Amino acid sequence: MVKPSRHSTKSEERRAYWLLVLPAVVIYWAVTAFPLFFSIILSLTNYSGGPIFAFDFKFVGLNNYIRMFKDPYFWISLKNNAYIILVSVFGQIPLGFIFAYAIFRKLVRFGDFFQTMIYLPAVISPIVVGILWQTFFSPYGPLTKIVQHFKPGWRSTFLLDPKRAIIPVLFVILWMYTGTYLIIFLANLQKFEPSILEAAKIDGATEFQTLWYVILPALSGVIVTTVILAISGSLKSFNLIFAMTGGNPARRTSVLALYMYDTAFRGAPNYPMASAISMFIVMLSIILIIFTKAVENRYGGRE
Repeated sequence: MVKPSRHSTKSEERRAYWLLVLPAVVIYWAVTAFPLFFSIILSLTNYSGGPIFAFDFKFVGLNNYIRMFKDPYFWISLKNNAYIILVSVFGQIPLGFIFAYAIFRKLVRFGDFFQTMIYLPAVISPIVVGILWQTFFSPYGPLTKIVQHFKPGWRSTFLLDPKRAIIPVLFVILWMYTGTYLIIFLANLQKFEPSILEAAKIDGATEFQTLWYVILPALSGVIVTTVILAISGSLKSFNLIFAMTGGNPARRTSVLALYMYDTAFRGAPNYPMASAISMFIVMLSIILIIFTKAVENRYGGRE
């Protein structure tokens, strides 16, 4: 019986490796890498429709990016995305941790019930949530009926006022996604050894000292992960706002993703500029994530 040579064994391993890896690589290039590369190229052209591979267009450099930065609706959308990031990072994450900590330390009764109720909005379709809250804040909706019991003649105009229309959107985003971070923090808090917390208590540490010096440093990696999730999710905000306001009134509730959609598919389509907006979103995400990691490396603890 002839033993296989070392060379033939390595060749078989190499073939098996490529056989297993190649489908994933092909799917990645077809679904992610090629569209990203193609979007970069398209953002540098004056393509205006027609067969795209006929190459009936020319390169215009950074003209689309310059037009984007000169468009006032771009800055309105960017400002609204900044509001959403702030609400997500300094609203959803702290509230999610507070709720998770209260349930973990059994500071409230019926913890399982509150956990379910807080997380429940996250499993509902954002389109459904947007329509429900649009009805709630409408001039003839439940909010108007409730307030009229105390102030007759009052009518909700939040979604009609360009200066205040973003406030209900931010409230709904805070309400809807806080439960996601509650689950993330609660799952990681439950990995703590009870003996560690008991030792801190025996050493005389207060509840706040245990939280500040023991729990938070151990969760620094989890906190960074939630911040990255919050930033990426905030920059992708689309479906909830599309269903709730459509970017109105006067596009004052538009965000970058909705601005990109309007540029590409509403009115006269401008695919190169829409591609430029998408590239800006990608670069902004990368910059914010790098900044978050730098802050964590400088000030954060270690799990």
